Amino acid sequence: MNSSTGEKKVKLSKIIIFCVTIILAVLIVSFTVGKEFYEGKSDSMFSFGAVHFAGYLFFLLMPVEAAFVYYLSFYEESKLIAIALGTAFVAQLIDYLIGYSFSLKFIRNFVGEKRLIKAEKHIRKYGNLTIFIFNLFPLSSPVIALVAGMLKYKLRDLIVFSLIGLILKYVILSLIF
Repeated sequence: MNSSTGEKKVKLSKIIIFCVTIILAVLIVSFTVGKEFYEGKSDSMFSFGAVHFAGYLFFLLMPVEAAFVYYLSFYEESKLIAIALGTAFVAQLIDYLIGYSFSLKFIRNFVGEKRLIKAEKHIRKYGNLTIFIFNLFPLSSPVIALVAGMLKYKLRDLIVFSLIGLILKYVILSLIF
């Protein structure tokens, strides 16, 4: 197989992965928030949890901060923060374990070489600060968790600095909105 054919297969696989990811994101939102909207029900904690969890998986990047702000008008902020922390924690743990368990080639097809190299560079150079900053701001923290797993980074450090960043993010969002 020549390199042109190989490149075409890689591009095709990336397009397929992108399309499947978009379909999954649309299905998750449709079967949670969309279903409740069309049925005339108020948005539930379950729909928030499902959307938030999905948004923290490295292959389904969604604007979870916007969902949090939206749901603040329906629920008590402490409950919403607890759901946000729990779902983000579980999703990032899954991201870490995928990075820890699967081959680089497999992960590269989902994330892309440039994003992996950039995330790895940040983790190697700044370590825990990278994990904290990417969780505090609306950056790609799921990819950071995935790469941390690939690098066999200390799980305890990932958990501690992710949670600190997430707690601060959601407390600040709830105070602002």
